[in-house]
Amino acid sequence: MQNASSDANSTPQQMVEHWRKIIQGDAKSWVLFANGTCVILMLPESDLAKQATDLLREWGPVHIGSPAGDFTVSHLSNYPGWVIYGHHPDIINYVSPTEVPANSGDASIGILGRGRRNLDGLDPVAVHVEDRRNGKIALR
Repeated sequence: MQNASSDANSTPQQMVEHWRKIIQGDAKSWVLFANGTCVILMLPESDLAKQATDLLREWGPVHIGSPAGDFTVSHLSNYPGWVIYGHHPDIINYVSPTEVPANSGDASIGILGRGRRNLDGLDPVAVHVEDRRNGKIALR
């Protein structure tokens, strides 16, 4: 398993801060996993960690040559780095500019993020739950 954050230089708490700045919308609940994958829960259920883990087990593992192997690299406009989306738009990974050589292309950035999604999909370990239902933040 990789470091408990996507950026090898970040602690899990620093990754939480990355996601708080990246995720748009104050009412979105989300779960962070050990390799940096973030699952946003658009229709949150009672047990957020279980719901996110179930989604990640189904949609996280990479299968080359199928939609599960595809990815999209989104260049962030208000934060340094990129967000990598797979075939489920609410399962995302962050790649920091400090993790890749300057002038890296979308393919190498995307493969890095997709690899983290695969690791978390195969062995999902939730390290942070951010419950933003009811207009407040409840950490679990």
